[in-house]
Amino acid sequence: MTEITSSDRLKFGSYEVDLHTHELWKHGTRLKLVGQPFEILAVLIKRPGQLVTREELRSQLWPGDTFVDFNHGLNAAVNKLRDVLCDSAENPKYIETLPRRGYRFIAEVESPPTQQPAQAPANEDRVTIAPSDDRVSYEPVGAVTTGIFGSYAESEKVPQEGEEGRFGAEIHRYALYALVALAVVGFGLWLFNVLEYRPRPGLFEAKEGLERRPPSIFSPLTNLSDRTSDPAFSPDGSRVAFRRESFVPSTSGIWVKKIGSEELIQITNSTDDSSPVWSPDGTEIAFSRLFDKKRAIFQVPANGGEARPLYMTTLVPGRTAIDWAPDGRTIAFTAKGKEGNSAIFLLSPYENSARQLSMPEASEEDWGPSFSPDGSRLVFVRSDSIVLMSAEGGEVRPLTQEVIHVRGSPVWSADGSSIIFAATAGNLSGLWRLPLSGGKPAPIREAGEAVWSPAVSKRGFRLACELFSTARSIDEFDLDPPGQKQRTLISSMNGENAGQQLSPDGKRIAFQSDRTGGLDIWLSDRNGQNLVQLTALGTAGSPQWSPDGREIAFDVGLERDWRAPRALFLIDPDGGSPRPLLQDRFSNGRPIWSHDGRWIYFASDRSGGWQVWKIRRSGGTPIQLTKQGGFAAQESDDGEYVYYSKTQFEYPEIWRVPVGGGYETPVFPGIKPLDWAAWTLLHDGIVFVGSGGAGEGHDHDHAQVVFHNFTTQRVSHVAELNRSPFWLTTTRDGKSVIFDQPGQEESHIMLLENFH
Repeated sequence: MTEITSSDRLKFGSYEVDLHTHELWKHGTRLKLVGQPFEILAVLIKRPGQLVTREELRSQLWPGDTFVDFNHGLNAAVNKLRDVLCDSAENPKYIETLPRRGYRFIAEVESPPTQQPAQAPANEDRVTIAPSDDRVSYEPVGAVTTGIFGSYAESEKVPQEGEEGRFGAEIHRYALYALVALAVVGFGLWLFNVLEYRPRPGLFEAKEGLERRPPSIFSPLTNLSDRTSDPAFSPDGSRVAFRRESFVPSTSGIWVKKIGSEELIQITNSTDDSSPVWSPDGTEIAFSRLFDKKRAIFQVPANGGEARPLYMTTLVPGRTAIDWAPDGRTIAFTAKGKEGNSAIFLLSPYENSARQLSMPEASEEDWGPSFSPDGSRLVFVRSDSIVLMSAEGGEVRPLTQEVIHVRGSPVWSADGSSIIFAATAGNLSGLWRLPLSGGKPAPIREAGEAVWSPAVSKRGFRLACELFSTARSIDEFDLDPPGQKQRTLISSMNGENAGQQLSPDGKRIAFQSDRTGGLDIWLSDRNGQNLVQLTALGTAGSPQWSPDGREIAFDVGLERDWRAPRALFLIDPDGGSPRPLLQDRFSNGRPIWSHDGRWIYFASDRSGGWQVWKIRRSGGTPIQLTKQGGFAAQESDDGEYVYYSKTQFEYPEIWRVPVGGGYETPVFPGIKPLDWAAWTLLHDGIVFVGSGGAGEGHDHDHAQVVFHNFTTQRVSHVAELNRSPFWLTTTRDGKSVIFDQPGQEESHIMLLENFH
């Protein structure tokens, strides 16, 4: 097969593509494929049978400044393309993966006769159920999802051409008019209610607008070991000023970093400096500096130099944010007002004078001002809501109705049509977008949950925010021979890393990490090198290798609320799309494989309380094993028993039950690990983390690693740790222990590229 250049209309298998109009059909039905997935198809189909390298795809389809996260973006786009084509990485019909090199289109490609794709007759209302391919794909249609601020528009997944339901049904939809479309959607909803299979909206699909846009990429802007916060974009969107808090003398203060470069410029050197903001012409940076019980506003050249004071005011604790008006004439800040509470003031930098702008009631607190792009309005926080006011003062209009806890100043979108803010309401946290035209706030899911202080660039489609994380490293020490020094495998420099599991051959580690914002599954070599992000879901955890090393099971939160249901999924460790194993209205978590690889044990609340269940690797109906409570489970080497923690709380007892169910008994009185994940099963006993002091209720510092021998029924001390791990596992030969180690709380500036 040779390169195809003469036709915009091409055919392969049952598909037909128009490279000019960017449309894809199957059996005459147009499929939803836009953006990067379609562009990749266009590149591959023009060169059937030829290798298209990853570098070629990067240079053609991705901007140069997204190279750091290109691998993740390309993998996600190819997975989306395969889903629409009902293709498989393992048994490809169309797109073959050449590991570490690129992709090859392997189907026969031809130019079809010059005609429009066949359409279903307008007067024929039909839904055909036929055998499906072995892939599952979904097409979003309008729906309403309840969030913490009420209802907001979401995408609901319903079957499309080429989808397999729980009983292997494929739905062919031919819809030209609204009546036909409604009939199909109605049938799809009825079918999913009957099957009790309810895929959650937007779990694996990128949100696609009317334009073909590059994928949003959420990545660290700062990788310093110090805390960084308070991001602010330069007017052209190319630089970010931020606050750095360091233990190293003279390195704290306001810093500037150019996006796409590792160069850092220190602007000030005081630990009391915070809340930088750029002048409209980009030549100056204003910031807050604390003095005992006072707060001063300073101005300094953006390239460094002498800082000069502009104004001194009474300190309002925690309210240091300022904003510079687009015309450069005023700076908005927070100070104590006439009623003794915090209010919004306007400072004239060149007159060294200020006036109170907002007039909150005595019980209210105003803070966090932000000018609209045209300078005519101010948005700020009043107690537990976000409000809008003219930049000249006057009446205040509430924008949010519910009680929320805003984390950092709200900011405007680049076009001034919406407000971006970080907040917690109820059990949900994260970044939100609130349209000024009305409606409910919608989540900005790419940013994760533990975020503060958003900033939006006026140019360049970028968002920055502060990401909080509790750093955790993954460490190891040897049991045989004992006394070996503890060594770090995965550093805590990149957030929380935990849930570690060695591959069957001992060469790779699967673990969960929030290093890119949300919690996802990652892989690395045994020594922590060659990191690969395996999922991009934001709520994935508890990875477990299959005994043959060909699959990894993990659980996924279907919503950002920790109380929401969790689902079980499988994924190929060498890449590909996650495949649902068990996804329903219950919580299903902590999967682990049987030794023969035929079953997966898991914890579920489907019977009313947490119990241990199992399900076949191929899916099917779950089977309940415990009835008196159970959570994290592991199967014995001989396949006779399933051992499990009795509860999901601290200090659970370890019990066991026959693999086929039956009598549930404690293993040995007094075996109580610190947590449900702080133990692991060996062929001759249990290794677990116990308290280093008086037992249950004792401080988790100075924890002991302990071994309980099944034969002697004796407990022996193995090692002592300065900090208690939550997760603990061992190598298959039982010679090494691998565990997580908590570090200090960290915050870093994260950058969201292609933010619209």
